[in-house]
Amino acid sequence: MTDAHSIHLPRGALILAGALVAFAFTLTAGMRIAHIPPAASPVLMRSAEHVAPVRSRTLRFLDEADRGVRIEDVGTGRTASEIVPGQKTGFIRGVMRGLARERRLHGIGGGPPFTLTQWRDGELTLTDTATGRSIELNAFGTTNRAAFAALLDATETTR
Repeated sequence: MTDAHSIHLPRGALILAGALVAFAFTLTAGMRIAHIPPAASPVLMRSAEHVAPVRSRTLRFLDEADRGVRIEDVGTGRTASEIVPGQKTGFIRGVMRGLARERRLHGIGGGPPFTLTQWRDGELTLTDTATGRSIELNAFGTTNRAAFAALLDATETTR
């Protein structure tokens, strides 16, 4: 009869796991010793290559009493778009929820705006002007990117 609390792993699996850990450690140490720099961030790459913005819009996301979100163009003070409860805009809500959480951690309210920028290389970036955090929206796929890209073209309405 076997003991219910003892686990016997095959010797080969343990050797393979140890080899994998040793390989990862050796590769990491080799990169450090050889002074191979980590991959540059998109912000640094655009700066080095002098990629200019094509268009930009400064936006403020305001929570409404009905759980909707009003998106205001800061330059004009007019409504650029609205997200009503039940509307399929989960990506925008998710991104903004994450940025709002980071602001709360830094003791920053919802007042400072965000800058949405389309770059000459086709990239789309949302930057929090309060924390300096940038989110590369192309990384989330064409459908999610399109949700924010539509805000660049949205016509304004008075509220």
